[in-house]
Amino acid sequence: MKKDALVQEWVDGYGDWFLKEDALDNAGMTKNLYPYDSMFSPITINRMTVKNRLVMAPMGNISMCDETGRPNEKMLQYFYERAKGGVGLITTGLVPVSHGIDNSITELGQLSYFPRIDRSRTVYAGWRDLAQGCHSFGARVFIQLTPGLGRVGNPQCLLTMFKLPVSASWNPSFYIPAIPCAPLSDRKLKKIVKNMGQGAVDGKTAGLDGVYLHGHEGYLLEQVTNPAFNRRKLGRYANWQAFGLDCVREIRKRTGPHYPVMYRIDLSLALNETYGEAMLKTGSLKKFTNGRIIEDTLDYMKNLVAAGVDIFDVDLGCYDNWWLPHPPSSMPPGCFLEVSRTVKEYFKAQGIVSNAGVEVPVVAVGKLGYPDLAEAALRSGRCDMVMLGRPLLADPDWCNKAYAGRTGDIRPCIGCQEGCINEFVEGGHPQCAVNPRTSFEHVFPAVPHPAAKPRKIAVVGGGPAGVTVAVTAAKRGHRVELINRDAEVGGRLIPGSMAKIKYEVANYRLYLKDLVEKTVAEGNLKIRANTTATVEDLKRGGYDVIIFALGTKDAELPLPGTEMVRRAQAAELLKTPGLLGGAKKIVVVGGGVVGCETAYWLKFEKGCDVTVVEMDKYIMNHTCTANRGHLIHYLQKAGVPLLNCTKVTGFVPGGVKVARNVSKTVPDPYITWHPILPENIENPLAPKLKIEEKEEILPADLVVLAAGGIGDDGLYLEAQQERAAPELYNIGDSFSAGKVLEATRAAYRLGIRI
Repeated sequence: MKKDALVQEWVDGYGDWFLKEDALDNAGMTKNLYPYDSMFSPITINRMTVKNRLVMAPMGNISMCDETGRPNEKMLQYFYERAKGGVGLITTGLVPVSHGIDNSITELGQLSYFPRIDRSRTVYAGWRDLAQGCHSFGARVFIQLTPGLGRVGNPQCLLTMFKLPVSASWNPSFYIPAIPCAPLSDRKLKKIVKNMGQGAVDGKTAGLDGVYLHGHEGYLLEQVTNPAFNRRKLGRYANWQAFGLDCVREIRKRTGPHYPVMYRIDLSLALNETYGEAMLKTGSLKKFTNGRIIEDTLDYMKNLVAAGVDIFDVDLGCYDNWWLPHPPSSMPPGCFLEVSRTVKEYFKAQGIVSNAGVEVPVVAVGKLGYPDLAEAALRSGRCDMVMLGRPLLADPDWCNKAYAGRTGDIRPCIGCQEGCINEFVEGGHPQCAVNPRTSFEHVFPAVPHPAAKPRKIAVVGGGPAGVTVAVTAAKRGHRVELINRDAEVGGRLIPGSMAKIKYEVANYRLYLKDLVEKTVAEGNLKIRANTTATVEDLKRGGYDVIIFALGTKDAELPLPGTEMVRRAQAAELLKTPGLLGGAKKIVVVGGGVVGCETAYWLKFEKGCDVTVVEMDKYIMNHTCTANRGHLIHYLQKAGVPLLNCTKVTGFVPGGVKVARNVSKTVPDPYITWHPILPENIENPLAPKLKIEEKEEILPADLVVLAAGGIGDDGLYLEAQQERAAPELYNIGDSFSAGKVLEATRAAYRLGIRI
């Protein structure tokens, strides 16, 4: 099993990174390095000039196209908004060119939820419109082409078309490892090479400024160009470098010497470094132990430059350790800057320049949405450009605001990945939890229309939903009073931002606080803090509209013996750490997001001995694969027991009684190398869960309850009964306990239409 000492050091450091004294320096919307002369300096790629060093990352434009694959108005306006926001280079989400070869990318009826450029002339107009619209704001656009998804594609093709997914060799499907992926023949791979060239020249003809190859994260291009996945013994593509080099040469042949070619690559899959000896014992991983080490990847990159690549962006990981290529909120800021530095130093030492005779820019990726951090990375020479993905979904004007020094106005990403990834995994399209206009730019204007008739509005609750609807309505001219039972706005964001791994939520809470203060100064918004609203008070207010956004009430456990143990709600404990009271042995009841984040805080920041108990089959179910994977992996490394299929039945002095299913059919709670399937996808190969319960007592000095919340809708229902105002609305968690995404989305839509 090959390992890189450097990669091992990086991977080991992603668990407790926040314990370093300077870990969160530059991880906020400060402007200590303003003006950002490095960020806003031009750069040459081949012979093309990009106005600044900021790149919009490729994020899948799933279901943002017609079913023929033609970019639709949703997709066009989404990109225009980011171009208008000042980014220098835009890269699209992945566009497969292997329909009819990779069985996982085409839907029944020859339809597609991916944008296409290979289908026919019917799709070309969309790409021409995209190029022209972005150019009008001075942004360049690269189309990201992928040879396919292979083993990380949807294996539903087995059920819908009776065809196996494909890969470079016989490899297990990422989603359902029991499904094998068949190796593609050299003939089919050569056809894909031709398609890559055709897709690139079609993009050039459409006016797009460059082509971008998706060669990382374990997609099909990586599967054929990484010996972890490519174990072929015969034929041209038994040489794992050949397929990628052939694709680049074909693109160069079709587009000429000066059309920019970009390549997305991981310096290492980091699988051996992530899972160690478990790789050899795990059926869906044991074939993948022979991945590229740093030396192999750098040699391949040198050969790619010789073949015609002009620019790289580089990171770590693949789907099987998905928190690396999709770093969640709990990963450190600038997590891959040392990766890009490693590549830059190699290129410099080797004297590597592109075929155009210029340096090959290296783009840094990974949680760089903080202007000071991005500027420092460029000034220190750790990269040549900075790639922003989710930060530009959260705030499409990130670049313009940074250029103007208005960093405090930047709406920060919270790293939840619920809108940008989980939404389309569940069947939707990319959105953003903190920006309700993302992907709805074609529906909602940038500046909401003024209210035709200003009204007197009360908003009860100061969480994300309450703040969003109050500010939106006030800016439209309504007279709004925000009634908040806490001293500060934020609601559940207040306890939710206390752990150091939740620094991005802390940034967002500060943003909301500043937003409210600025809106109050404008005159249409008033705040009544430390106030618990009553129906009588609301009726006396003479409001035209009352909006309830009271969030949730913590679920209690009315079980025998509750008086025998010391208990605290997770949110209460996070807000008031003194409630810990010296407790060292803690049982967290509830293995969802709140429970596991609290357990992480207790283990790493407070040094407690923690056990997590969860009734469900899965820990952190319904959470983005990357976010849950990162926490679960490092909780396991820290020795935290995660007990799934375990019910709390009562309490005894100093302990928690549980009924634990000890059947061998209970899923391993620590599996992070394949995801939990959405509930509407049945896995016919999954073993049936059997019940074999065993009673246990878990020792505990303190029981922390994280058993979920119940919508706090009592005041709304009472106000409805008492007819407290002509119009009443109930939104956010008090309507349906969910996530920030649902809360802000509902609040904004109500705020612009009331």
